[in-house]
Amino acid sequence: MKEVWDKIEDLRYKPDMKVKDLVGDFDRLGFQSIQVHRAVELIKEMKKDNAKIVFTFTSNMVTSGLRGLFAQLIEMKFVDVVITTVGSIEEDFIKAHGNKFVIGEYHVNDTKLSAKGLNRVGNIYIPTDSYIDFEKNVRPILEKMYAGKKIWTSAEVIRELGKNVKDKNSILYQAYKNNVEIHCPAIMDGALGIQLASFQMEHPDFKVDCVQDLNAIINEFFDYKKIGCIVLGGGVPKHYAILSSILRDGMDYAVYITTASPYSGSASGASTDEARSWGKLKGTANAVTVHGEASIVFPLVIFKALDDLKFSKKTKAKKN
Repeated sequence: MKEVWDKIEDLRYKPDMKVKDLVGDFDRLGFQSIQVHRAVELIKEMKKDNAKIVFTFTSNMVTSGLRGLFAQLIEMKFVDVVITTVGSIEEDFIKAHGNKFVIGEYHVNDTKLSAKGLNRVGNIYIPTDSYIDFEKNVRPILEKMYAGKKIWTSAEVIRELGKNVKDKNSILYQAYKNNVEIHCPAIMDGALGIQLASFQMEHPDFKVDCVQDLNAIINEFFDYKKIGCIVLGGGVPKHYAILSSILRDGMDYAVYITTASPYSGSASGASTDEARSWGKLKGTANAVTVHGEASIVFPLVIFKALDDLKFSKKTKAKKN
């Protein structure tokens, strides 16, 4: 318990206020705004400590326009490893091939929506035709992969998909171009999984070895002197990241942004303190949780961190 406390300060509107200035005022505002400010400071600390950053997110965030921001962070080499769900891979690939998602409503007759060939994720609609295109575009890639070798890791499968897109806002494209590995431990849980299963029915010696994926990421984590995670949402990506670090005694840093509650016992809602009990975060790890929806919170956090670190200028300087 702190013996000296900072005082709450009143927020005031300032004309032409910038995001970094607004979030900078969050440190004395109260409630989750303070956690947002702490998340910014912790990410800055990770970078200044030369920690490797593991970035995890669930597929609904790639459904949204956060996709382009994620791709940009990979392009800037701000993150070192990506862990996500298979929906992220599919929908990034689908968007990279020109398919458009549209803004809809949360409250709608979903039976009628389905009859129109639309699938709903929250208030975003995805045309069924986009998944038909996905199947047509993926099949030739699998055929070419099979001609090369029979056993692939999920990370290798994803890398091959990245070779076949040319969209600067694509996570797959930027990961391939910048040699950032994407792990997808639940690669079978979606349309890509159905395609892989169907392909294996026709080619029984074709296999995706997810055990080798885990071995690879565990070994990679052992090589890192310091490691931190930025976790958006929860589920498999979150747990896979912190589980993979358990043999090196856990993560050194962690930023969680989530809408899940810790009181149900779910992995998505599990607190950073709960992770310490398993050794997935070090007892000394610097960690913070922001309770909020990522499409609102994450841009505020990362824009402020990038500005404070002057990261975009550093990136341009390196390129020059």
